[in-house]
Amino acid sequence: MKYTVVVNGKPEGPYELGELKALGIIQPGTFLKREGMDDYKEAHEFEELRALFGFRFQPTAPQYFAGFDQRLLAAVIDYFFLTMGYIFLLLLSFIFVKGQAERMQFALFSLPFIPLAKLIYGSMTEASPLQATIGKRLLDIKVTDLQGLPLSAGKSWARNLAKILSVLPFFFGYLYSFLNKKHQCVHDVMAETLVVKKRLL
Repeated sequence: MKYTVVVNGKPEGPYELGELKALGIIQPGTFLKREGMDDYKEAHEFEELRALFGFRFQPTAPQYFAGFDQRLLAAVIDYFFLTMGYIFLLLLSFIFVKGQAERMQFALFSLPFIPLAKLIYGSMTEASPLQATIGKRLLDIKVTDLQGLPLSAGKSWARNLAKILSVLPFFFGYLYSFLNKKHQCVHDVMAETLVVKKRLL
């Protein structure tokens, strides 16, 4: 594997891994890219360079934050898939539940399981390596802590449970994102989390 290095603002190389060490100029913030990469990254972001030079990974604070419109659309997408799953399971249950009245009661009784499923699904996926539900992944946004790192399971559950407070009263906790520079809702502020995107556009 060969690397191109930015030296004094100009790309140089390519160099093999052993040659990089011989250069004597590689610092944690030196920009490099491997063959096949489109963009440059800082040296500390490469696992093999951290091992070679003894660098430590230095997380970069997120710069771009998902707005209310993106977050709302992601939630709509998630609820769409969950509702489709609910309808499918409901139709299966009608094999065992007979009578129109009984079916109506069963459907109404099981309806609250959709937001419950969203709570469980969101808490698990946002603490996973993907850091996002299907809706967020389709919009290329994800949930992180304040340093841009993945959430622990506990923080993810705390964030999703705190959404109850964002709903009451009158969804003020969600509208609060318009008053926050990082577009944090109340549950994000409480759990110390961010919803970030990769690019400004």
